[in-house]
Amino acid sequence: MFESAELGHKISKEIYDRDVPKLREDLLNVQYDLAEKKRFPVIIVVGGVDGAGKSETVNLLNEWMDPRHIHTHAFPEPSDEERERPYMWRFWRALPPRGRIGILFGAWHTTPIVDRVLGRTKAAQLDQSIEEIIRFEKMLTDEGALILKFWFHLSKQQQKKRLKALEKDPKTRWRVTDTDWERFKSYDRFRKVSEYFIRQTSTSEAPWIVVEGLDHRYRSLTVGKLLLEAMRERLDEKPVERLPDKTPPMLPHIDDKDVLTALDLGKPLKKEKYAKDLETWQGRLNLLTRHPKFKDMSVILVFEGQDAAGKGGAIRRVTQALDARTYQGIPIAAPTEEERAQPYLWRFWRQLPRKGRFTIFDRSWYGRVLVERVEGFCSESDWMRAYSEINDFERQLLSNHSVLVKFWLQISKEEQLKRFKEREKTAFKRFKITEEDWRNRNKWDQYHLAVCDMVDRTSTAIAPWTLVGANDKYGARIKILKTIVNRIEAAL
Repeated sequence: MFESAELGHKISKEIYDRDVPKLREDLLNVQYDLAEKKRFPVIIVVGGVDGAGKSETVNLLNEWMDPRHIHTHAFPEPSDEERERPYMWRFWRALPPRGRIGILFGAWHTTPIVDRVLGRTKAAQLDQSIEEIIRFEKMLTDEGALILKFWFHLSKQQQKKRLKALEKDPKTRWRVTDTDWERFKSYDRFRKVSEYFIRQTSTSEAPWIVVEGLDHRYRSLTVGKLLLEAMRERLDEKPVERLPDKTPPMLPHIDDKDVLTALDLGKPLKKEKYAKDLETWQGRLNLLTRHPKFKDMSVILVFEGQDAAGKGGAIRRVTQALDARTYQGIPIAAPTEEERAQPYLWRFWRQLPRKGRFTIFDRSWYGRVLVERVEGFCSESDWMRAYSEINDFERQLLSNHSVLVKFWLQISKEEQLKRFKEREKTAFKRFKITEEDWRNRNKWDQYHLAVCDMVDRTSTAIAPWTLVGANDKYGARIKILKTIVNRIEAAL
């Protein structure tokens, strides 16, 4: 598939000098339109053969456009901070917000190719990486991103000539390293793996554009004009009236039996027994955090449940057993302007803990399939695709030696009403009850169905839901502590 990029494409100096001024003007105009409208982000992935002009082209784009609205990222060997988190964490942090352009050298494509060429991975692992990349980029484009992937190519003879020319010039000698020459020795292997990789990851949503890198004028005009055309076309698109979603209806079970109606909501636990059990399980949890192997894992706790189900009280009993320096509590509310400018999962990726730490989410990424679904804050297709995106996200957490424990706290409708009234009467609890809580109560049945669907679609073998009957707060807290302890012990 590289044949058309080995033809010796060239652009004369006269044509280049004639076209560049107008191209620069148009690129600036379209960039400012993008920044003003903030409808979508532009993600430019730059990959290809060493010496094919990747860095020069990126420098030129920053020169031709306003660099204040461009985020440029290279990805060398991961730092200690990056190694302690899932592989994709560093790339999520580099995503540009709506209205901005992000230029990513290699991005999430480089490591799978290099690892396969150097024999660090098998063919099946490369295929798995390819599938993950396709799903990730599909998620980005579903969230509105414009993705442009440029592969800069040189033939073997061209690359050798290019590296020697760079090495000969004192001004560019620093750009040629021993690694470049080592990779040149494996050119044929790199070409074979790269061709397969590009073919598989070039999709309708995010296709690869192969550019011959021999002539700097040709590659510069090619990239500049393609970028301009793609951005202008997207910005000029008129909003299309959305057709109704055609997904099958999700209805309650015809016998009214489901995971929530079948759940034992809890029998009263005596206060004396509770106090004794609380001390036991908090002590065991604390000891686990001091286990020699604990420094090699992280723990992520997700607390979801109905309003007044006792999430806050349960979280406090967990944190009482922890060193305050080792955990972070993340209360999730409506997204900020910064968060709305990014893909849905972005604000959760940025909060992932380092090794030896806890992150506790008081509500979480499941808001998309719960409150956003019920309240109509997103379309049906958005929350339907969120199930698979969430499962992918959690699989990545677990592959990074994280312990993920997800709790749904369930109370009866009668118990919730009782707790609401108690909160209204108690001065120091009034902040816990709002008009929104009462509105949510009026949609009890809709939330009930959404929770059942959520459990059915996201309780996986590697990341199961723990359903907690929480009519009795004491019993619920002990069950939560026991579950956390058991899961960490199993992981250790």
